Amino acid sequence: MNQKLQNIQISNGATLENSIPISFGNDTQAIEATKKGVALCDRSHWGLIQISDDDRLRFLHNQSTNNFNILQPGQGCETVFVTPTARTIDLATAYVTESAIFLLVSPTRCQKLVEWFDRYLFPMDKVEVKDISSEYSIFSLIGIESKNLIAKLAATTPSNVPHASHQLISLKNLQVRVAVGSGLTTEGYTLIIPVNNAAEVWQMLVEAGAVPIGDRSWQQLRIQQGRPAPDYELTDDYNPLEAGLWNTISFEKGCYIGQETIARLNTYKGVKQRLWGVRLNGKAELGNVVKIGDKKVGKLTSCTETNDGYFGLVYIRTKAGGVGLKVQVGEIEGEVVEVPFLTHQYIDS
Repeated sequence: MNQKLQNIQISNGATLENSIPISFGNDTQAIEATKKGVALCDRSHWGLIQISDDDRLRFLHNQSTNNFNILQPGQGCETVFVTPTARTIDLATAYVTESAIFLLVSPTRCQKLVEWFDRYLFPMDKVEVKDISSEYSIFSLIGIESKNLIAKLAATTPSNVPHASHQLISLKNLQVRVAVGSGLTTEGYTLIIPVNNAAEVWQMLVEAGAVPIGDRSWQQLRIQQGRPAPDYELTDDYNPLEAGLWNTISFEKGCYIGQETIARLNTYKGVKQRLWGVRLNGKAELGNVVKIGDKKVGKLTSCTETNDGYFGLVYIRTKAGGVGLKVQVGEIEGEVVEVPFLTHQYIDS
């Protein structure tokens, strides 16, 4: 717990639950800032794992769905960790540096992944795994003005580089690792900050015009955009193809944990269900069965209230269809829609 940071956030209007800023009393304004300005989200409750030593790239290459062997320092990627039967554990973002790889992982998955890695480490592996979550704070800038805000504080404009690319930048003499990507499809940056500097950086960003946004609004945005989350869309019931995470999977990289199952599903078009958004006419309960008439076709995994009504994420059986389906979610009527975070086919880059 960073008491100095929390004191500043409370002065900004934060309501805290388990040390997480849930809201700053400005939810509507904060959501609007993500569309027209820049919002500032504290994601320090997410996990940060450091993978170091000589075999670090090979190890993560063999552990997850994306291709680590092609990555150079300053680059990164999103990747999924799966079980041997390709059931999802977590969606993570990796940042490759000269001497290590930082993995930004979901709040509920850090300890599980550290233990998972330990299971697959052998005495001859030159790999060190360390949970460094307590050493850093994680902030995300979300919105079209994010680049201008960084430029104002750093006296240099960030380069136009691919998603998850990153570099160390001095923000008024405080060194921060700035990575492309807000964690959502909205443009922005993710900042990895030594914990002792976090309060000063937060204050600096707010004074420069960033609007604080709480975790409640983050959850609304991630559901509206379709980012799947552990314990909701990412569970033992689903694989990453079903979860719409095709863009995190390399189909050319060769063997990794869960690869055979994923390759077979792709080759034989065996994806039996897909994750979609759903516009709802009212509040539906998580886990509600999705039906077309009397036929069960899926399940509701997330639901949120927005200014335009209720919105959810649903797994729908592939044979039932997708966008445009009129469905019944429990007692609530809904329509299946696309969400920008998800992809449902392989796109050759």
